[in-house]
Amino acid sequence: MKLSSRTTSLLTAFLIAVMVLPADLPGQKRTSLSTVATRELSSDQAIVHALNRLGFGPRPGDLERVRQVGLAKYIDQQLSPSSDPEPAVQARLERYKTLDMSTRELLKEYPQPKQAAKKAGMTPEEYRKRMEERKMQDRRPGGDPDGDQAMMRAAANGPQRVVAELSLAKLTRAVYSERQLQEVMVDFWFNHFNVFAGKGPDRWMLTEYERDVIRPRTMGKFRDLLGATASSSAMLFYLDNWMSADPVAAAKMSGELEQRREMMLARMNDPRQQERMRRNGRDPQEARKKMEFAKQRMPKGLNENYARELMELHTLGVDGGYTQKDVLEVARAFTGWTLRAPRQTADFFFDDRLHDTGAKTVLGKTINAGGMKDGEAVLDLLARHPSTARFISTKLARRFVTDDPPKALVDRMAKSFLASDGDIRTVLRTMIESPEFWSRETYRAKIKRPFELVASAVRVTGADLDSPLPLLQWTDRIGEPLYRCQPPTGYSDKAEAWVNTGTLLNRMNFGLALAGNRMRGVRVDAASLLGSMSDDPLAQAIQVFLAGQVSPETRASLEKQLAEQKPVPEVVAGLVLGSPEFQRR
Repeated sequence: MKLSSRTTSLLTAFLIAVMVLPADLPGQKRTSLSTVATRELSSDQAIVHALNRLGFGPRPGDLERVRQVGLAKYIDQQLSPSSDPEPAVQARLERYKTLDMSTRELLKEYPQPKQAAKKAGMTPEEYRKRMEERKMQDRRPGGDPDGDQAMMRAAANGPQRVVAELSLAKLTRAVYSERQLQEVMVDFWFNHFNVFAGKGPDRWMLTEYERDVIRPRTMGKFRDLLGATASSSAMLFYLDNWMSADPVAAAKMSGELEQRREMMLARMNDPRQQERMRRNGRDPQEARKKMEFAKQRMPKGLNENYARELMELHTLGVDGGYTQKDVLEVARAFTGWTLRAPRQTADFFFDDRLHDTGAKTVLGKTINAGGMKDGEAVLDLLARHPSTARFISTKLARRFVTDDPPKALVDRMAKSFLASDGDIRTVLRTMIESPEFWSRETYRAKIKRPFELVASAVRVTGADLDSPLPLLQWTDRIGEPLYRCQPPTGYSDKAEAWVNTGTLLNRMNFGLALAGNRMRGVRVDAASLLGSMSDDPLAQAIQVFLAGQVSPETRASLEKQLAEQKPVPEVVAGLVLGSPEFQRR
């Protein structure tokens, strides 16, 4: 169904007006919950709030299930999830073979097209034609161009498969996992310690980065998570720390390698040596190119990128009290933290030959632990600093509570952070048990990011999901391509980044496409969800998708929309999914 131009402009203007105002549902009864701190919401509102804030929204039957187990117990379960596999989720993830592979294996199995062509015994042009033929085969009559497997066949030997499967798995977990807070925290920490898939070999490193670095540490000690990211191949490459070296040491090593290179080049100019190389299957010209490439990749001196982002984005915050001198000192402490062959194995190792051995002074503290311990000492200092406690608490409160968190709440969370030695679970509990978390001003006051919107819509409709790929395409279209945020800041958690005419129209169109079953591999049974359509179909849709909670303005706008077209279940459901209230969590 397509909206008329008049309807589109009217609804878009209405959405912009409503979404930037605080959520206010007048006339609702104020009650408190006996199992948690003071609330300003009814019991059902509190459950819906918890499902929306601590997860990706309710699925059919979730409200009743939390009623039965009790809200406090549900929250306890979310804060302390089991580490055992979820069979239902794992069964859906089995098709994505790259999820269990190491970076080294991924680099080998899914090389760049040039390397893949060489491995297949083809020229790059022949290989390109082969890939195009595969794509055409998947577009043949009866094929499934939108299906996961069609995409995987077309990208069978390409590096794009790695990020594609990681993205499909992320959405699958968000929709089907019972450990909703765990999945939200994986998303939160990846965004906090962002790495861009489009930078060089990082696309091969992201699977291991999310699986082995972030996922196991989402609710543990912040210091452990910080240290794991600092030594991860993905972060080292993304922020260039693998190239950072003491300038004196780098110059010495470059000189030694240059002498060795000149000797090897002299040998390779010998026709007899060239003939021996050819007999052994080596191309002399290719060998020369590799040597030139290695020369370009030699550490040339101190790189400040990681040191700056470590303090500004990962720990202290931009107003955390550090200076440019601190940035330089931290960069010195992390010299020698590097990678072995980032385009072949990408293994982390500490190269003491590149390390600055002098004493460093960071935030007024002298650091002279020696070797790799210098960097570890910096991480210890930053992870336990009061500015870090406040910065992390502010970001958590912004993600879970409101765009501009109250100072009193942040103060309590920061105090909890310092008292627990940065225990993330403890800080989350402090936040969740606060009156601010459950206030009426907080209720439905956060705009969903595109990924959150797509996941929540699939969950609330109970969609039968065979292929998540079309949903990922919609996530891209609405403005949040997964693993492809280029700046180290990650995606914004504030409404202003997501509220504009173009994205709002895409959000409405997404709701209509999902409810209208216009995505291959995704099936919504709107008629069953809404039951009898004879009485008040709009009221039924509002009850199912919004727990019956909608403003009079939204209700009036939806009624006006439905007056212009036949109120079939798919249309009613799609319009409610595009409503201002559903854009909020």
